[in-house]
Amino acid sequence: MPQFEYQVRTINGKQLKGVLTASDKTTAMDELRRRGLTVFALNEQRKTLMTTEIYIGNPVKTIDFIVYCRQFATLIRAGVTILDATRILAEQTESKVLRKTLHEVHSKLMRGIALSQAVQDSPKIFPRLFISMIRAGEESGDLEGTLERLAVYFEKRHVTHEKIKSALTYPITVGIMAIAVTIYLLVAIIPQFVDMFESMNAKLPTITVIILALSKSIQHQWYYWVLGLALLITAFIIMKRSERGAYWIDYAKLKIPVFGRLNQKGSIAQFARTLSSLYASSVPVLQALSIVTEVAGNKVIERYLNQASESLRRGNALSDPLKKSWVFPPMVTQMIAIGEETGSLDQMLSKVADFYEMDVENTVDRLKSLLEPLLIAFLAAVVGVIVAAIMLPMFTLYDSVG
Repeated sequence: MPQFEYQVRTINGKQLKGVLTASDKTTAMDELRRRGLTVFALNEQRKTLMTTEIYIGNPVKTIDFIVYCRQFATLIRAGVTILDATRILAEQTESKVLRKTLHEVHSKLMRGIALSQAVQDSPKIFPRLFISMIRAGEESGDLEGTLERLAVYFEKRHVTHEKIKSALTYPITVGIMAIAVTIYLLVAIIPQFVDMFESMNAKLPTITVIILALSKSIQHQWYYWVLGLALLITAFIIMKRSERGAYWIDYAKLKIPVFGRLNQKGSIAQFARTLSSLYASSVPVLQALSIVTEVAGNKVIERYLNQASESLRRGNALSDPLKKSWVFPPMVTQMIAIGEETGSLDQMLSKVADFYEMDVENTVDRLKSLLEPLLIAFLAAVVGVIVAAIMLPMFTLYDSVG
């Protein structure tokens, strides 16, 4: 939102200067006059590198947006107008970015602009799915029901994402700890035994030779390790940014043992929940599929959804191309086919989403109970190998002395 520098005089004759944030110059002028001020000068502040806002990723936290959707739906259901509801939510939201954006939306609503049009100028805050469903709700006259579906959708999606994230966090944390402990032992502990091993003048076990060489390499040639890691990260980033590379990375995410199935279930739940919400809000099915493709989050699934869109354009059923893919299990495609035949596609998709969301939750709970002892054993094995490399030569020395 632009900022305006002003020079004004108060009722008492005192002259003031300041900066005011408003959607346009007319709104800024009206606001100053409403405060009982006489305006001498009002100019839009020039944007500089210091005043320009730069957002990295999503500027609004998911939980803040969920709270906004739920409270918006509650206010509308209680009979509060869209204009007043937007003003109330702008005043009470904890997110500074969302508060500022809602003030902009409120200013546009006051000029008679529709809600769907007012929010579409802030795509970083309001996703395309939100805008399309709001527009459909306005056209159908069921904005209250649309807001309820949006609140449920974002809540369910957030819970599913958090479950998958929690399942991945523990093994990643243990893996980082294993690497840190290994580096510490190789850099700080192993070198203390090097002189002793050299003075033994005995043939060292293979495991000890390997560990000593690794320790020496990390100490004296660490820059090669750093360079190698940097090259791997760079190669991964380049691969992910290319269309073909991103596809194979997402393919690996779905095929990796244990976690691949979890990612697949989460993606199916998100696909079904999104399409169900859009279809129930009377968004045209081709437009709904286009939005679902955007939020799929996986290039493999995107490819099959694009094929489904082409199938629909040719007059075929949505379920036909999905049946040929390995990503969507038979139960999903059969439920979609039944929904198409009976005219209850949104209900069938909602049931599919419910099933896979519950399945993800149960899978995560099972994984946590299974992974904890396995990962502890893995960490113990890593440390044990290094300790064994130190102790084996000592046993050999004691045996020879004895």
